[in-house]
Parts: sequence; C-alpha cells; structure tokens
Amino acid sequence: MSNRWLWTAVLSSTGAQVFKVFLILLFERRWRPTAFMETGGMPSSHSAMVAALTTGIALTEGMNSPLFAASAVFALIVMYDATGVRHSSGQQARLLNDLVDELRAVVREGFAPTPLRVLLGHTYLEVLAGTLIGIGAGFIAFRALP
Repeated sequence: MSNRWLWTAVLSSTGAQVFKVFLILLFERRWRPTAFMETGGMPSSHSAMVAALTTGIALTEGMNSPLFAASAVFALIVMYDATGVRHSSGQQARLLNDLVDELRAVVREGFAPTPLRVLLGHTYLEVLAGTLIGIGAGFIAFRALP
C-alpha cells in the first residue's frame, strides 16, 4: 500500500458498494449481492472515491496546492455528472421501458426487447452520502492511521 491516496479512494468506493448491498437488505428485505457491481443507488461509490482522494490530497498537500485544485475540479465533475447526465439517462431508460411495455401490450406478438438499465445516476442525497463516506475515509486514512 505504497500509494495511500489511491488505496484510500479504492477502499472508500468498495466500502460504499458493500454498504449499498446491506442497505438493500435492510430496507428491501432481500439479499442482492449483485448490487455490489451496479452503478447508481445509495450511496454513490463514485462520489465516495473522488471525495476520499480529494480529502487525502487536502490533508497532505494543503488546499492551496495545484494537485488539490485538480482533484477538487475532477470530483465536482464526477458528482455533477452523477446527478445530472447519468441521472437523466436513468429517467429516460425508465420512460423507454414503460413505452416498450405499452407497445408490447398493443402488439401482443411476442415482442420482448430487453429493458434498459434504469439505475445509472444518483440523486443529490446519494451523492452527498457517498461524499461523506469518502471524506470520512480520507480523514481516517490520513489523520487517524499512522
């Protein structure tokens, strides 16, 4: 683990994905380990990853460093994309799936295309939760651990 920044980011993202599986178990009462490999949902592992990286850089290089600035801009782009473009894509997938269902009911000839993936992006709350996980991981890795 010679690159603490990289491993903190990766472990933060992995932790968020594990947390997602357990949240599904807690709230939906079903064990769905495949959610570990899915995008979207609570919390955002992408936000956790970039927040952990940015926090680690802030704590070691300072908030005035060019490296922190680059990481912060990168993190903001990832989070904006998660709540904007990717979230909209998920909404469009949901709408298209509804249209296909309606078309199937009209045609009734065995027309059965595969539904599009709906969970592509994140809500603001999901991104916030991922960000908080990442910031926490950054503080643990760069302040609490030797």
